[in-house]
Amino acid sequence: MYYVYFLRSQKNPAKTYVGQTENVLHRLQQHNEGRCVATTRHRPWELMAYVAVKSAARARELERYFKSGSGHAFWHKRFVS
Repeated sequence: MYYVYFLRSQKNPAKTYVGQTENVLHRLQQHNEGRCVATTRHRPWELMAYVAVKSAARARELERYFKSGSGHAFWHKRFVS
């Protein structure tokens, strides 16, 4: 399984992040340890939600969509508000 995951900064709840991985809990730990340049300034992070898919290609497609304008609005409306 592959996962697209959604994070929220505990330091600044307005900051959110979306990514994809094969192991959500391990990836969250990496974010919170500062091992991801894009998220290190806003740690610690909390897991808001994740979506499981069968293929890495589909996970990459979904991550790309959720980072787009309409995809960002979609998941913020459903997971952040």
